[in-house]
Formats: sequence, structure tokens, C-alpha cells
Amino acid sequence: MNQTLDEFFHIKNSEKQWKNIYTLGGIATILALTGISLDVVIGNINGGNLSALPQTAIARFAQFHDNKFQGLYYLDLLNIIVQMILIPAYFALYAVHRNVNKAYGLLALIVFLFGSVIMVANNTALPMLELSKKFYSTTIESQKVLYAAAGESMLAQGAHGSAGIFLGFFIPNIANLIMSIVMLKGKAFSKINSWIGIIGSILMLIYVILVNFGTGVENMATAFAMPGGLLLIAWMIIFTIRLFKLGHVNLKEVSL
Repeated sequence: MNQTLDEFFHIKNSEKQWKNIYTLGGIATILALTGISLDVVIGNINGGNLSALPQTAIARFAQFHDNKFQGLYYLDLLNIIVQMILIPAYFALYAVHRNVNKAYGLLALIVFLFGSVIMVANNTALPMLELSKKFYSTTIESQKVLYAAAGESMLAQGAHGSAGIFLGFFIPNIANLIMSIVMLKGKAFSKINSWIGIIGSILMLIYVILVNFGTGVENMATAFAMPGGLLLIAWMIIFTIRLFKLGHVNLKEVSL
């Protein structure tokens, strides 16, 4: 009898912990959506013309010197913050599918984490800010040349069009696609929610490819980015509502 009661309370406590994970995932997604909305607002204020971005390290230094927050934004620091915030959300999505489609849910989580690590590791926003400070703090031309060379090396690694930034954005969108398919098969989320995620992920994958490898296709890339981004925002909003519903703890279920 005592063993049965112990098993009962263990199951109830375990389920309550998972529900807390769902709620945490929902909260994390709301914070991420706030960051995404801020990104959209800043992008619209500053203009979304990628070809207008500074193309040299010295031009980037000047941008930092004039407005360091703008310089950090254009080197994707806000995207990095949003990406890190989304990790609990992805873990929550995996947790929802742990009993119905564990293998592919775990695959989506691993791919997302792998892409996030690449994105963070290749981001050059803070190092470029530091180089900018050093560039403007010295009057020795030879040192300025060295800082400019170091900046060019970083831009080659972590600016738009580089392999590092491509993988950092491409792989998480692959994870979005996998997770959307998992959601479609798992039936814990609506089919509409799943298909919105699938279509949005595909459009964003096309956008990332075009913006990194296309030449003179900025307008075409934006044509994919706008609907793709809106669909992924809708995908996140809908699954967040569902996560909160799944995370709701009925006190009567765990009471004596």
C-alpha cells in the first residue's frame, strides 16, 4: 500500500515538474517574441536594405563610434539574445513529445542547440565593439591598420554572407522545420500550427540561402523573409498558448 502511494506521488510530482517546464517554455517564448518585435521595429526604423550596411571594418568602426547600439544590432547581437532565450522553449517542445515522438523531438532539440552554439561562437558584435574602441583611442597609424585588419578578419567570419553566420541562421531554421513536422505527427499541437511552422521555416531557409549566397537579390530575399518571419511569429504565438494550456496544474489532481 505504501509503495503504491509512493509511486502515485512520484508520478504526480514528475508530471507537475514537466508542466512547469511547459510553462517556462511559454514564458521564454513570450520574451523571445518581445525581442523579435523589437528587432522588427528597429529594422523598420533604420531601413531593411542589407546592401546599405557598412562593408568594411573601418566603416563598421565608424558605425560603432556614432552609435554603439546600432553597431551591435547590425552584427546580430539581438538575434543572439533571442536565440539563447528560446532554448527553454525548445526543451519544452521536446518535453511535450517525449512520449509520442521522442527520437525526432530530441533530434530537433539537438539541431537547435548545435545551431545556437555556432551562431554564438561566430558572432562578432562584442569583439568588433572592442576593436572600434581601440581603433579610435589610438593615434598611431600602424596600430589602426592592425585593428582594421583584425576587424576585416572578424567580418569575414561573422558578417552577413560569411559561412559562420550562414550556418548559425540556417541550422536553427532546420530545427524549426523538424520540430514543426514532429508537432504535426505528435498531435499535441494543431495541424494549422504545425503547417504554419513548416511553411515559415522553408521560406526562412530560402531567405538565408539567398541573402548569404545570392548577388543582387536583396529584394527577392526580403520577399521570402517577410512572410516567412510572420508565419514563424504566428507559429510561436500559437504553440506558446498551447504550452501554457499544457502547463496548467490542476490542484485537485495533486491534492490528497
